[in-house]
Amino acid sequence: MGWGGYVAVKFLIRLANIGLFTLLGWRLSLVLLTDGESNQSLLIWKIALIVSSATIGGLLGPFVTFTFLKWMSRKINSIPSNTIIFGTVGMILGLVVASLVSIPFFQLEGWTNWLIPLIVSGILGITGLVLGIQRSQDFRGINTFSKRENRFTAHINGDILVDTSAIIDGRIADLTNTGFVGGTLIIPRFVLDELRHIADSSDTLRRTRGRRGLEVLSKIRNEGILSVQFLEIPLPNNIEVDAELVRLAKSMKAYIMTTDFNLNRIAEIQGIPVLNVNELANALKPVVLPGENMAVNIVQEGKEAEQGVGFLDDGTMVVIDGGRRFINTVQTVTITRVLQTAAGRIIFAQS
Repeated sequence: MGWGGYVAVKFLIRLANIGLFTLLGWRLSLVLLTDGESNQSLLIWKIALIVSSATIGGLLGPFVTFTFLKWMSRKINSIPSNTIIFGTVGMILGLVVASLVSIPFFQLEGWTNWLIPLIVSGILGITGLVLGIQRSQDFRGINTFSKRENRFTAHINGDILVDTSAIIDGRIADLTNTGFVGGTLIIPRFVLDELRHIADSSDTLRRTRGRRGLEVLSKIRNEGILSVQFLEIPLPNNIEVDAELVRLAKSMKAYIMTTDFNLNRIAEIQGIPVLNVNELANALKPVVLPGENMAVNIVQEGKEAEQGVGFLDDGTMVVIDGGRRFINTVQTVTITRVLQTAAGRIIFAQS
């Protein structure tokens, strides 16, 4: 909504509040100001009460109305789209069944011909709503058809809250192109604000990382392979971004996509499924076994005496015993052991 539309809506809400409070003041004047005063005195008090009510409605009414609307908007935005859809469908089906069941009761006389159908409609409508919400969870993880490549792909299908670190990392764009991840990428407003602050940083490195994250986000939206939804949820005072992201994921029953090790662990402790891009990358690295040989470009010294360090094409560190004398050369080494850590994989070898 543009600024002009916002002003127009605010004016209409203020006008509606003035009308409502004016009507309320008039009704109060009829009830409270009846006897005990002359007609002229009563008229003055009635006018004063109506004008006061209209003034209160014009000044305080919009504030109360907008506060309520913002609260409702936050609550609705925190509910997954599939939950709203299936809940509504379930409630409608429940009301249709209630109407058919209530047909015989309409023939009764007295208050029973409307009270019993009303009770039946309430019970079946709520039952349909609850069943629809419960069944909506069954539609996660279904094989869906890829619009871009015209092929069926099995993937995670649901709401995915994306952390700032995953956006800045950039590999999320390549991951969505593969078709292995589906559903809706949800970007809360406080994550977008954090990304914007990083992009506006005075530090050159942080500014570059932030702008890269904005470019990645724009690329994902423009390609349209996955739906991207922005949640207008501000960050509460004195609450960290990670804590609010975990709380939001728990309330929405959504995944969290991140490359942050600490956020990964906190979410797992609270039972929230996490899509860690680093863990996926580590799992897809080629398997190497002790005793195999490989060619490594030794580029620097190691921490221990006579150690050299090289890196594979995927970034895996290779620590070579006796490799210090071969720095800046490519050597064939023999793998002695492979160490898998939370930060990645380290290969130890002998030159």
